[in-house]
Amino acid sequence: MKGSLIILSFFATGLLLGIFRLFPSDILQYNTSFYVLCALMFSVGISIGNDPNSFRQFRSLNPRLIFLPLMTILGTWLGVITVGFFLNDRSLADCLAVGSGFGYYSLSSILITQYKGVELGTIALLSNIMREIITLLFAPWMVKYFGKLAPISAGGATTMDTTFPVIVRNSGKEFAIISIYQGFIMDFSVPFLVTFFCSLK
Repeated sequence: MKGSLIILSFFATGLLLGIFRLFPSDILQYNTSFYVLCALMFSVGISIGNDPNSFRQFRSLNPRLIFLPLMTILGTWLGVITVGFFLNDRSLADCLAVGSGFGYYSLSSILITQYKGVELGTIALLSNIMREIITLLFAPWMVKYFGKLAPISAGGATTMDTTFPVIVRNSGKEFAIISIYQGFIMDFSVPFLVTFFCSLK
């Protein structure tokens, strides 16, 4: 939990600096967040490569983990359908379009805004940001109570980028490849699934 609170404090600090314009805006023009993320991925890669047990542990994982993205998608849809019954002003298709962002808020919110308008696009943005933040904050708790695959499933499409370091730290280095595989498959599925549900009436 301590690590999650540190992450949250950095996020809150960045948010406040942005709101009050205390951070030099010209730095952001150089896509700083992308380079920071690359540095994180690089450091995690070195850590995994230096551990001779990482690949041995990966080979011992259950081959059925190849279906983890599919189970994550079905689980997300089940949750969305359940919540959708209590939302009288939104169709099930709208709810499924929002849920099918799987944490990929930048792409899903743009697509939904184009198809369904700004209001639903904003809902998609906030919903998928919350999915990412929940994974970042509660990954240790998820591993403790639901197992090492829980933060990977919760992270959805973010597991090969923003939530990847947190997942590796809490689930173990042997789950790094699974995390990247999950993120890749779900990233690829987002534009197709969101567009499909947006096209439904």
